[in-house]
Amino acid sequence: MSIGTEYLQTVIRRVKYYKELGDKTFEQLNSDTEFHYQPNKESNSIAVIIQHMAGNMLSRWTNFLTEDGEKEWRQRDDEFTEHNYTKTQLLEIWEKGWRCFLGALESLQEEDLLKCIHIRQEKLSVTDAINRQLAHYPYHVGQIVYIGRMVRDSEWKNLSIPKGHSQHYNKGQDIKDPAKKFK
Repeated sequence: MSIGTEYLQTVIRRVKYYKELGDKTFEQLNSDTEFHYQPNKESNSIAVIIQHMAGNMLSRWTNFLTEDGEKEWRQRDDEFTEHNYTKTQLLEIWEKGWRCFLGALESLQEEDLLKCIHIRQEKLSVTDAINRQLAHYPYHVGQIVYIGRMVRDSEWKNLSIPKGHSQHYNKGQDIKDPAKKFK
């Protein structure tokens, strides 16, 4: 396998992992209100983060090989406005963004990685554009998980190794379902 093919496969695997962290957080949220919770006035809610991520994904990855990644139709400032969307509507927005991003990644061939594209008129290789998003999207997924954890408090189900269970994991404890409690 070539390095380019390996890169694309690992990127897609990592991207799907971060999407899954968001999905598992959403599964734990029981109401529309929980999606709109803001830790303070200056913080974004999970709803706003979803709107922003989807807007970014659609803008960056629609026709990304032939058009600037900052589309004229994108309304970035509006992404940071509360719209009182329901959980169902927010999940549709979330999925639409991820379908666009993953579809773009899955369509790439090794020879595409060194092609030049533009984001806000900045010239980047496709590899650099992917790396840029590998930093951006997990950053926001981390915010989603953190806010979800605050909202659910003691009812939160861990998405990774629970506190105090690293030794179990290091000894080969199966954590395919990281939310399960270790004994």
